[in-house]
Amino acid sequence: MNPLFVGSIVLGYFILLIGISWLTSRNGQATDFYTASRESKWYLVAFGMIGASLSGVTFISVPGEVANSNFYYFQVVLGYLVGYFVIARVLLPLYYRLNLVSIYTYLEQRFGFWSYKSGAFFFLISRVIGASFRLFLVAGVLQIAFFDAYDLPFWVSVLTTVVLIWLYTFRGGIKTIVWTDTLQTTFMLVAVVVSILFIKNELSWTWTELTTNLFQDERSTIFNWDWQSGRNFFKQFFSGAFIAIVMTGLDQDMMQKNLTCKNIGEAQKNVFWFCVILVIVNFLFLSLGVLLYQYAEIGGIAMPDRTDNLFPMLAVNEFSTLGTITFLLGITAAAYSSADSALTALTTSFCVDFLGFKKENYAEKKNLRIGVHFGFSLVLFLVILIFQAINDQSVINSIFIAAGYTYGPLLGLFTFGIFTQWDVKDKWVPVVSILSPIISYIINLNSEALLWGYRFGFEILILNGMIMFLGLLLIRKSKA
Repeated sequence: MNPLFVGSIVLGYFILLIGISWLTSRNGQATDFYTASRESKWYLVAFGMIGASLSGVTFISVPGEVANSNFYYFQVVLGYLVGYFVIARVLLPLYYRLNLVSIYTYLEQRFGFWSYKSGAFFFLISRVIGASFRLFLVAGVLQIAFFDAYDLPFWVSVLTTVVLIWLYTFRGGIKTIVWTDTLQTTFMLVAVVVSILFIKNELSWTWTELTTNLFQDERSTIFNWDWQSGRNFFKQFFSGAFIAIVMTGLDQDMMQKNLTCKNIGEAQKNVFWFCVILVIVNFLFLSLGVLLYQYAEIGGIAMPDRTDNLFPMLAVNEFSTLGTITFLLGITAAAYSSADSALTALTTSFCVDFLGFKKENYAEKKNLRIGVHFGFSLVLFLVILIFQAINDQSVINSIFIAAGYTYGPLLGLFTFGIFTQWDVKDKWVPVVSILSPIISYIINLNSEALLWGYRFGFEILILNGMIMFLGLLLIRKSKA
């Protein structure tokens, strides 16, 4: 596709985002960046969170992965429902009752200064790695589709990517993100629906034929009852529940959106409808994956070496112009919808958790907040370049997977705080927080030898949280 055409699509997309930023931030208050003055409509938050929950990795990988693991990923998605129930009934009431801006201030009220800083620190590390990786992917797409045509180096693509995000988030913050996430979720869903319609029309199928072919394909198998399999239903279901709890309920990025709702009732309504929509959207992505493989097989199209390349290859080389445009908008939206909110959450957490911003001085510290926002943009830029310099996909994947270990200490801390009455020796919490993921990682490396061939998957999070919980038990204060 003509690189100028690709550049025009992406540029037009960002002009739209910047326009939304201007509309949402004009005549705004200082609190809008952090909480949107708690005036967000629950249905906007619920719909927009879909885009933030998914990413460019999901957009590309989930459809391609059905060749290797059928619909088994949907077992994880079903587990999300349990996790979101816990978030709505346990975590959200706690956050609203304490009127939190940063959710990690709960840890200070419950345990003390060092517990608070430990929780915030692990969030910052995790989000910097996760957001950088997602932006690395989209910068790579832009590099191939546009910047390579003009012999521009990769760092220009990265700089452009980060600057564009900074431009539409530095003023409005979370108030802008609520609206841009809604737009970006729309582009993602349109891309999936248009792709399915294209395949249906190209193969001259009726809707009945499409549905029949979809569900008769063995790749659409959802449940795996083999207890030895790494994709066993119970293993993936409970992993999905804990993933939802830690990566949404204990994550400032995701919960900051929920905390912009007017009250606890609307926030809970938001979580309920969000998880319903999320299940439907993931099912659409998986269905698209089966249909993409069927389309390629019927058309005699050679499969790419990596399953992640299936959707991009077909969208760019085989789809109509409309299909290609919606794919480009969809992948861009998928990547940026998670990265832009991460940048805002990183700024919020650092300002509130480490610089001690209070609601009464948000306005007077506006310039410092903008500086912090710029600083984290620079950090993301540098980390992305480090990923590119490593230039080893297996190493990069290892770094991304390692980010999951940072949620274990948060899981243990919040679980201990909510479900026990014990206090802890606060000064030892950072030590336990560091040891917990290290011990989990060592066990994971040696699990086959130690646990009769057992290999950990997503449930390493559960082990990590349990080790943190046990560590807190060891440093609990004895009752007077």
